[in-house]
Amino acid sequence: MTEPEVPLPGGVANRGLVVRVGDTVRRPLRSTSPAAHALLRHLEDVGFVGAPRFLGVDERGREVLSYVPGSTVLPPYPAWALTDEALVSVAELLRSYHSAVAGFDPSPYPWPTSPPAAFRGELVGHNDLNLDNVVFRDGRAVALIDFDLAGPGSRVWDVACAARLWAPVRPDATIRDARRGRGLRRLRLFLDAYGADDGDRRLLPAALQQNQEWFCTLIARYAAAGHQGFLEYSRSDLRMQADAYRAWLAEAGPALAAALRS
Repeated sequence: MTEPEVPLPGGVANRGLVVRVGDTVRRPLRSTSPAAHALLRHLEDVGFVGAPRFLGVDERGREVLSYVPGSTVLPPYPAWALTDEALVSVAELLRSYHSAVAGFDPSPYPWPTSPPAAFRGELVGHNDLNLDNVVFRDGRAVALIDFDLAGPGSRVWDVACAARLWAPVRPDATIRDARRGRGLRRLRLFLDAYGADDGDRRLLPAALQQNQEWFCTLIARYAAAGHQGFLEYSRSDLRMQADAYRAWLAEAGPALAAALRS
């Protein structure tokens, strides 16, 4: 008997197109899929268990990945996902991913749009550490999913992306959950749990700003192409434009500097 296709929630670019079939996940192929598949094979080869396995392509031309059991973080965010313990586990998972990917050679493959030159070339980053791209079990982060934007990047770029979204590093007026008023304290907690060195911490303000700008550019590009999910996101009252984020970072400079001290 053919197993049913169960739509999986979350995501923007592939919203409504990702389904679970038994113990597998089926997703649309992209022009850069071969690169992501090579990355997933490398992670499997080195024994990294915090990512799905690439299993092939189905009869409908979709990539087939192993299903990672657990929960992703979707609005309205559950209380367990906003705890310091959950945040620490995300930092630890990211560090484990960076250790696992360190020996992977990205040069034979075409990748999606890369981070700015100052933040690429060290390793292949995940580059999209949104809350719904991390799988949890028993309140702890256990796997990264959705490697569509993975490509040559750096540790500090991924750290900036994750901290910006998970701490979160943004004005309190745009935080409407239990993390409000705690973003910079949680940033320091994330950096300590990841094991960020002094060099990473010095680079982080610039990485935060450019990460915000990078995603604003991606969102604008997809929205201009008529992508419904990105059109909706671009109109959200919680979304910050790059210039507004830059101004806030400058205003928050002293407090941010204190949070970055090791």
